[in-house]
Amino acid sequence: MKTIKIVFMAVLAFTITSAGCGQVSAGKDTNAAASITVSVTYFHFNSRCATCRAIESEAKSAVEDFRNDDIGFIAYNLDEKAGEAKGKELGVSGQTLLIMKGDKKIDLTREGFLYARTNPEKFRQVVSENIKSLL
Repeated sequence: MKTIKIVFMAVLAFTITSAGCGQVSAGKDTNAAASITVSVTYFHFNSRCATCRAIESEAKSAVEDFRNDDIGFIAYNLDEKAGEAKGKELGVSGQTLLIMKGDKKIDLTREGFLYARTNPEKFRQVVSENIKSLL
């Protein structure tokens, strides 16, 4: 089952990067990805703790709460080629949560590890406030 998930993620990541777009709108049609202006991007490895999984889940939930096609969420696995390439492009080498618009990058990795598991409401609020600051 783990192998199937890894293969699926690799195919998905390849499809996304091959289309010339590194972002997917959370819970929306991937054709809408071209209209994304704010991207919430999470980088992780194959081996993930409960906090790492919570960061991804809560950040994605915060994006979905906006119900806005201008905001997208994507997770990259740094153990896969597509994730490694995107990580190098953005200067990321470990678990990282970025909110980006154009040249602006906000790193919320610290906040993710502080709050995603122990205070998810606060973490979603921090993510939402930072998204709003870029809209």
